[in-house]
Amino acid sequence: MCQNLRVRYVLALDQGTTSSRAILFDETGRARAVAQRELTQHYPRPGWVEHDPMEIWASQEAVAAEALERAGVGARAVAALGITNQRETTVLWDRRDGRPLANAVVWQDRRTAGLCEDWRRAGHEPMVRHRTGLVIDAYFSASKVAWLLENVPDARRLAAAGHLAFGTIDTWLLWQLTGGTLHATDAGNASRTMLFDIRRGAWDADLLAMAGAPASLLPGVCASSGVLGEVHHGPLRGMAIAGVAGDQQAALFGQLCLAPGLAKCTYGTGCFHLQNVGSRPVASRHRLLTTIAWRIDGSTTYALEGSVFVGGAVVQWLRDGLGVIASSAEVEALAASVPDAGGVVFVPAFTGLGAPHWDPHARGAILGLTRGTTAAHLARAALESIAFQVADLVDAMRADAPVPGNELRVDGGAAANRLLLQFQADLLGIPVVRPAVTETTALGAAYLAGLGVGLWRNAAELVGRWRADCRVEPQLPPAHAEARRGRWREAVARARQWEEPAQ
Repeated sequence: MCQNLRVRYVLALDQGTTSSRAILFDETGRARAVAQRELTQHYPRPGWVEHDPMEIWASQEAVAAEALERAGVGARAVAALGITNQRETTVLWDRRDGRPLANAVVWQDRRTAGLCEDWRRAGHEPMVRHRTGLVIDAYFSASKVAWLLENVPDARRLAAAGHLAFGTIDTWLLWQLTGGTLHATDAGNASRTMLFDIRRGAWDADLLAMAGAPASLLPGVCASSGVLGEVHHGPLRGMAIAGVAGDQQAALFGQLCLAPGLAKCTYGTGCFHLQNVGSRPVASRHRLLTTIAWRIDGSTTYALEGSVFVGGAVVQWLRDGLGVIASSAEVEALAASVPDAGGVVFVPAFTGLGAPHWDPHARGAILGLTRGTTAAHLARAALESIAFQVADLVDAMRADAPVPGNELRVDGGAAANRLLLQFQADLLGIPVVRPAVTETTALGAAYLAGLGVGLWRNAAELVGRWRADCRVEPQLPPAHAEARRGRWREAVARARQWEEPAQ
């Protein structure tokens, strides 16, 4: 294999909800090779979402090797490997042979909504909010661990004997990459489990008791940047593993939102809005989440976060559920073929509503239909629903954050949609800025790994690398934007608590 050993590379493993990807970056931050494989989605019951942990590992290992091969680069030329992952998704496996006890329970899974209600009724919400910065919700790992221990045959006995390991997907990949010698997670991923005290920076005994989970299940907690170990086998053998971050924290770092007040929104399957709030956690008064962004060199950076469960997934539903479009790329042209949504408001609460509502019983609703409504109006209303949900998050962020943001940096697949970005800027009244490098999740993992081995001296060296691809300024008069948002709020009120009988 011919390779230029004078150029040093960083390999980012990007294990997402729908696919496993690997991107090889050079030391300038330019992507040199990309490989990707789709991940099978399992829906054993309504509201349940699962992945096969062995498929996750096999697909991630395969795309890593493929990316190196496409670039003509061997492991010796790779300075470091970074991992970024779908967060909260939960795996239990046997420490003795590394075999998972069951499929991974995915972050989207709602099977534990009833258990979460039990915990709220038992009065645990104030403790959870104060210690973890989260709300009690099926979204997070704690209730998933509790369900697996209770429902997988022999899980409780094996856990009591100390034979089981718990991990989110970063932990599962670290275990596999190191041949079972490293059971670890970074502080940011730990903060998404609902088992971790974000102020003390440690697992919490009371939260473990609530979930019925023994401490022996837990991984060690490490920094987000720094050498954790090295790969033990396969084509990546010998690579230093030097960066770990959940996908949204990695995107915040990849967008170089390193100062308080800087914020990004990733438009993926869901939408995730994070704002850097600095070295002290900020308690939200508007039902946002307080989370650890990253821990580097002993210092912890915190963020406020708002999560939208159905973002780009609404476009997939138009394609796969209704057949309105043949491919997701068609939605912008169809939506742009009409001047507005024709009075249609679409609330895509297919799996409930995330922040700031946190209503697992909400369901999707399309309001304002008339005989004049067309597929184009529906497509436009679907795109607008993404921007409306993000605007709700930004409102809450503005009320909670100590430093207000004056622009929104965006990334993710739907950030390519200029019509969506324009409507988003119109609703927010601030510029929406898309970076030149849109692979910000993988780039963030690469930056963390490169910093961890000294490829870059410090984070300040990276800040000057950020460049805007386009900057979208608001055009809609504020009064018109507020009127549109008023109708949206009315529609949300009608979609909420749909599954519960009226009291």
